[in-house]
Amino acid sequence: MDNFGKSQSVTRVEDQRFLTGQGRYMEDIFPQDALRAYVFRSPVAHARIISLGLEDARAADGVHGIFTAQDMLDDGIKTDMWAVTVDNRDGTKGAAPKRPVLAEGVVRFVGEAIAVIVAETLQQARDAAELIDFDYEELPVSLALEMGETTIHPEAPGNRAFDFGLGDEAATEAAFKTAAKTVTLQVDDNRIIANSMEPRGCFAEYKDDRLHLTFGGQGVWVMKRELSRAFGLPPEAIHTVNPDVGGGFGMKGMIYPEYFFVPYAAKKLGRPVAWMSDRTEAMLTDNGGRDLTTTAELAFDESNKITAYRVHNRCNLGAYNSQFGQPIQSNLFARVLTGTYDIQTAYLRTEGFYTNTCQTDAYRGAGRPEAIYVLERIMDRAARELGVDPLELRRINFIKDFPYKTVVGETYDVGDFPRVMAHGADLADMTGFAARKAASEAAGKLRGLGICYYIESILGAPNEDVKVEFTEGGGALIYVGTQSNGQGHETVFRQFLSDQTGIPAELIEVVQGDSDRIASGGGTGGSRSVTVQTNVTLQAVAEMKQGFAEFLADEMGVAASEISFDDERFRAEGSNLSPTMIEAAQMAREAGREDLLTWQATATLPGRSYPNGCHVAEVEIDPDTGVARVDRFNVVDDFGNLINPMLAQGQVHGGVVQGIGQAMSERVVYDEDGQLLTATFMDYAMPRALDVPMIGFDTEPVPSTANPMGMKGCGEAGTVGAMAAVSNAVQDALWDRGIRQVDMPFTPMRMWDMLRDGSKIAAE
Repeated sequence: MDNFGKSQSVTRVEDQRFLTGQGRYMEDIFPQDALRAYVFRSPVAHARIISLGLEDARAADGVHGIFTAQDMLDDGIKTDMWAVTVDNRDGTKGAAPKRPVLAEGVVRFVGEAIAVIVAETLQQARDAAELIDFDYEELPVSLALEMGETTIHPEAPGNRAFDFGLGDEAATEAAFKTAAKTVTLQVDDNRIIANSMEPRGCFAEYKDDRLHLTFGGQGVWVMKRELSRAFGLPPEAIHTVNPDVGGGFGMKGMIYPEYFFVPYAAKKLGRPVAWMSDRTEAMLTDNGGRDLTTTAELAFDESNKITAYRVHNRCNLGAYNSQFGQPIQSNLFARVLTGTYDIQTAYLRTEGFYTNTCQTDAYRGAGRPEAIYVLERIMDRAARELGVDPLELRRINFIKDFPYKTVVGETYDVGDFPRVMAHGADLADMTGFAARKAASEAAGKLRGLGICYYIESILGAPNEDVKVEFTEGGGALIYVGTQSNGQGHETVFRQFLSDQTGIPAELIEVVQGDSDRIASGGGTGGSRSVTVQTNVTLQAVAEMKQGFAEFLADEMGVAASEISFDDERFRAEGSNLSPTMIEAAQMAREAGREDLLTWQATATLPGRSYPNGCHVAEVEIDPDTGVARVDRFNVVDDFGNLINPMLAQGQVHGGVVQGIGQAMSERVVYDEDGQLLTATFMDYAMPRALDVPMIGFDTEPVPSTANPMGMKGCGEAGTVGAMAAVSNAVQDALWDRGIRQVDMPFTPMRMWDMLRDGSKIAAE
């Protein structure tokens, strides 16, 4: 019997089917009789719609229907999309202009959906779209992250959506006035596109008087709720499903317009309707990530202790509020505002602006990487200006006593930041850097070293549901409320249940992503999945053990209180019976005790967990060409206790690569007319294998006290630390050239320009 112990590396069971072409992704499961949808999208960034000529397109071969916002409105469909707003500094609410599922009178970004064409084949739908006569009056385009004259929404004068503040502004100002030394740094955080391997897609059908929507997402319940609201249907009349999902990274965690108008078309036509994005369509319409500029200031006393921290963000929301667009760079950024440092005087101001671009929302880390990037960049700058070793400056200011309540109200339960950082410095062989730098210089290259010490606050609902069902075939199903989009949930959740119950792992099947089979759940996001799901599984297992012990008391001839479970079998002194969990379930089935064959639980974590760690990067730059490469990268993380270290390491590797991608090559570019210039992989540079070194990884666990297993989430940690480590390494390499401002991405042309400008400055 395979019984996995805690913290045992186990290869992913789902990879067998993925690598042999047996995955069930969107296009694998489109109904055979499904019509295909194609979306007619705006070719301009801002315009008033004068007319939309659809007659020729409707008459085209194979076309079954073309639908606009007016059709949906005429049928009583609510066409507004839900989004969270934040409070302004003056107590008012952030702007909440309507974001329609199909354009209503005005288009506000290139790629905004205007009409959906449904035909027998995708090619027929594409051909029909060419026949649509779109007449419009162009309006001024705004791309500025500042108050402007061009108004995109009347609800947001000057295009400012919100003006958020957190902390004590007056006390922070006073601390700066009395500081022995202050340091200021302004940094940009470039917009990126998630570019999941599988683009977004969905299909919908009406049957048995129910709406069925299958879509590639990170959870099914928010979508079910919003469909119920939009269509005026009771929840029981809606069925939402996530199949295998080929990457999400936060981008697929939100609702999108297609998931409303595709079901509408299916209902109107009485046939299943399927839609799948192509890559350029994805780049135009998937929520982007990051996209902000920040000015940060640190105040220090004579002993280099931080006395105050002040941050001013200006972030790009795109043309509309996405689901969590407003909270990302305000509330979520604030969660780790002061990082791992003992700072009790701080103030954050974030202004959000609408622009004529696609929306932004969560991207791996969702506000936490942005906050840590700023903080660790200015810590690096402060070390230079104060003349202090960067490790020592961090040690001086690290939080030392736990539990610790941060200035923004987060309570860090445990931590040993100096120990983790020391381990990180050893793993990275920082003492050998001088020799490596000398070797680079001998070859005519520049070499720099950068560190980042990050902390992350796990997000998402702290509660979760689980159901364990014993099957007639002698196995078990575990129904989970989270949703894998590549993390290995099928492996880790069956591994955990096997460890706690002794049920052979190969007899356990993980069920996820189906609102008919799972009553509720929180989906996946914010690195929440393993901590919340294992927590509730522990409760279900505890109830299971108690229930079976009471049932087995008569069978074993002892009192229930005398029966124990040793992770493999029920045992009692004086009884010659020692059934396994599976055997106990079979005995209950034979006795007609169906109540013992299904176990459900709901549980809430008592607190958040705070993974943290040290990233150390080294870059080498060719000053003659501007070509920079990440030559070394090492990470030591405190993830608390791990179920499967191999999966944790895989998550860190993936996250680091995404951070390196943003730092070195990825950048969304719009021209002055709001046209996306990086709409294919010819222009948007994803990281390749040659761009990433072997990533050294180790852990230094300080188990969390906020959950019974002592775990800390690990899904986003790699990205949170990588950007600042790489950027600080680039700054280190260029410092002696007189270059004081380095902003991602460090592409050859941008590096060459910086080196030329820096040489000019040095000469002067």
